[in-house]
Amino acid sequence: MSIRVETEKETGVALVTLDRPEKHNAIDLGMASQLADMWRQFRFDDAVRAVVVTGAGSKAFCTGIDRSVDVPQPSSPYSIDDPLIAIGPKANDLWKPVIAAVEGMACGGAFYLLGESEFVVASREATFFDPHTTYGMVSAYETIYLAQRMPYGEVARIALMGTAERTSARRAYETGLVSELTEPGESLDAALGCARTIASYPTGAVQGTVRAVWAAREAGRAGALAHAPHLIALGNVGAEGQAQLFEGRGRGGYRVR
Repeated sequence: MSIRVETEKETGVALVTLDRPEKHNAIDLGMASQLADMWRQFRFDDAVRAVVVTGAGSKAFCTGIDRSVDVPQPSSPYSIDDPLIAIGPKANDLWKPVIAAVEGMACGGAFYLLGESEFVVASREATFFDPHTTYGMVSAYETIYLAQRMPYGEVARIALMGTAERTSARRAYETGLVSELTEPGESLDAALGCARTIASYPTGAVQGTVRAVWAAREAGRAGALAHAPHLIALGNVGAEGQAQLFEGRGRGGYRVR
């Protein structure tokens, strides 16, 4: 299994770990399906009152979709099959609080999970970036999620600079993506501490508060998401061109700001 779930029965906190450290916790189709099923199952599990999501190892929280995954697309520019569209808790109608603990890289499709978490705790050595434009792809869903948390200019810079630049945990904290910074290796403990506190409160009040906060963001998000499939279908370089761009770029060559 590429998703590990551990539940603390005494506290009501579930720990969800993306467990493909050898692939920087990139998400394949099996993992995407597991995540969607897991969030929906949590709706019926009254023993789970709060959730922490993290990535295995110290190199990456998640690096988005596994590039080896083949996702056939319809020919119409008005529709697109996105395998990550339902990997987050809100997409699966879960209103129990979710906290993300980030060590290492978080990029691309990782923002589907970070964007549907209540808040993010990150190591001071964590970095955030979006490689889409570098490889001829429209950054649509990712930027919409980021725009719910960060100022316009910061979102635009992350999306447009691609692999040339990574946002430091400090800058992510200053601009609202991250709510707490920790020393390396300590983000999970900090996130679990928050989750245990929240899980100790009456669950109806907690879930109602999560739903209220999300409602404040929902209208604008829904309108933006309606445009995403068309923008991707019209703006993406073809699969062959993307493959050439991936093969043509070497490692490194970025700065952290």
